[in-house]
Amino acid sequence: MSKNKKSLIRIIVSAITVIIIVTLKYTIGNDYSWFIWLELGLSLAAYLAVGYDVVWKALTNIIRGKIFDEHFLMTIATIGAFAIGEYIDATAVMLLYQIGELFQRYAVGKSRQSIAGLMDIRPEEATVIRNGQELTVHPSEVEIGETVIVKTGEKLPLDGIVIKGECNLDTSAITGESLPRKASEGQNVISGCLNLDGVLYIRTTSTYDDSTVAKVLDLVENATSRKAPAENFITKFSRYYTPIVVILAVLLATVPPMIEGISQGEIWLKWVRRAMMFLFVSCPCALVISIPLGFFGGIACASKNGVLVKGSNYLEILAKTKVIAFDKTGTLTKGNFAVTQILPQNKREEILQLAANAEQYSNHPIALSILREKKANADASVTEIAGRGISATIGDSTVLCGNDKLMTDNDVEYVPANGGTVIYVAQDGKFVGSILIADEIKFDSREALEQLKKTGVTTVMLTGDNDDTAEMVANQLGVDCKYSQLLPQDKVTKLEELKREGKVAFVGDGINDAPVLATADVGIAMGAMGSDVAIETADIVLMQDNPTAVPLAKRIAKNTLKVVTENIVISLVIKFAVLILSAIGILDMVSFGMIIAILADVGVCVVAILNSMRAMFIKKKKITAQ
Repeated sequence: MSKNKKSLIRIIVSAITVIIIVTLKYTIGNDYSWFIWLELGLSLAAYLAVGYDVVWKALTNIIRGKIFDEHFLMTIATIGAFAIGEYIDATAVMLLYQIGELFQRYAVGKSRQSIAGLMDIRPEEATVIRNGQELTVHPSEVEIGETVIVKTGEKLPLDGIVIKGECNLDTSAITGESLPRKASEGQNVISGCLNLDGVLYIRTTSTYDDSTVAKVLDLVENATSRKAPAENFITKFSRYYTPIVVILAVLLATVPPMIEGISQGEIWLKWVRRAMMFLFVSCPCALVISIPLGFFGGIACASKNGVLVKGSNYLEILAKTKVIAFDKTGTLTKGNFAVTQILPQNKREEILQLAANAEQYSNHPIALSILREKKANADASVTEIAGRGISATIGDSTVLCGNDKLMTDNDVEYVPANGGTVIYVAQDGKFVGSILIADEIKFDSREALEQLKKTGVTTVMLTGDNDDTAEMVANQLGVDCKYSQLLPQDKVTKLEELKREGKVAFVGDGINDAPVLATADVGIAMGAMGSDVAIETADIVLMQDNPTAVPLAKRIAKNTLKVVTENIVISLVIKFAVLILSAIGILDMVSFGMIIAILADVGVCVVAILNSMRAMFIKKKKITAQ
């Protein structure tokens, strides 16, 4: 039987017993002396049935030196109520407290179920081809470079490249995107996705421990290890708050009676009762429970939408961020570079051949776009110059292939060109021509930036591209501010300048973005196509490469912080209001005042818990192609 079911049975048994006691009390009355003992016996039985674990926890915590917590407060207050003859009140408040605890466990359970749903993406087996035979093994037994077969209805066990077949993949468990994606020969695919139709033959590119699904699960499981400032505040607050209210309760029970009349029992009884109410109300359950639960719900919501947050502190920081800086290539653009023009046109083949020979060993997208146009036909000794380009020795010639800075550094007189990324080519110190390469902007980049602007966020683009290319992309996207021709270290410097104005988030995907991601208050990496270094360095990972995931993450963060702030305000305002009412005796004037006092506390706790569950849900905005 689950813990919640056991608690529910104990609550029902105790509640029925309390109802019987109250019914007998108002039917028989206190005219019979034996009824007092019956009331005590039934109340004590109901109290222990519902609250024995609270009393036991208080005792064990005292032995361990952890005295001042909610268990101690509830135990000392209810025992005190028994001591002054308030048997029904003592039992009822413990009953209400346990109802609040049941709500808490239910809410936490719902949040955990939301995150636990991600665990279903973990593949349990893989079909691998070895020695011409199909073998079923655990994914951890498959090595890089082996071929696995994924049939309809099966999960992809490892990351890899499709070498045969095609199908539609359900990537929602990883990316949060419900629209199936087509996978065909030559495409990269990630583990955890579901094969909806067809058969895929995949050559693995990762081990199980380094696969996408393993990293996703690790990030989610460890997401709550980093506390947000609001959570740290509550922890410190409770540490000082609890002993203070205990001391105040003791003073409330002893000082006023000593002033009014130390020998009068009724006065002592009145102030001890008020002290008990004070202790009931002072329990900081609503704060201690609902604040972490709010962040937990936010992390669960983000995970369901393909946004992996490595700690609740990053949610709080992102919610307060007013500047978000973007890398350009691979983040706002697809990174699909293609040669669009060669100048002068009559030297097309010569320029392309020189560039292909120089770039033949590079994996940079720009180099690959050149190599798609022309294959290298000569060996080269290559030297890569950071932020400039390549110097290659081909036979007896020296070929320079890079940006205008490379030409200037080598005193080459060149003809400037505009219209995208420009690669200048020179041979033996003489300018040969230029290659214009353009990058395709992602369909939802403009929409993403517009959504962020509507929330008051300033958008910035940091890129290593030249001014003309950066200006062209910035104008198309409507970026508030752009900085171009930046080396990795220049991006860090520029980001540090932006940080002087407030919290700054940076969104990137490449290895060269890692230093900037680490420098930013919140580093956000594109997870599906981003480099491993960027993903490891980032604080938030977007499992879909759509820029609109950034405003989605921002909205989740703001919604989470809003819920948490509401809980703090509601809890503190009502808490202190009822504390004052109980201390000055207003609740004494009301029947069952002690129950009303604890209802105020438990009620606030329940409201805060239910409010926290709102952080688990957020509406996605529909994006149309631009």
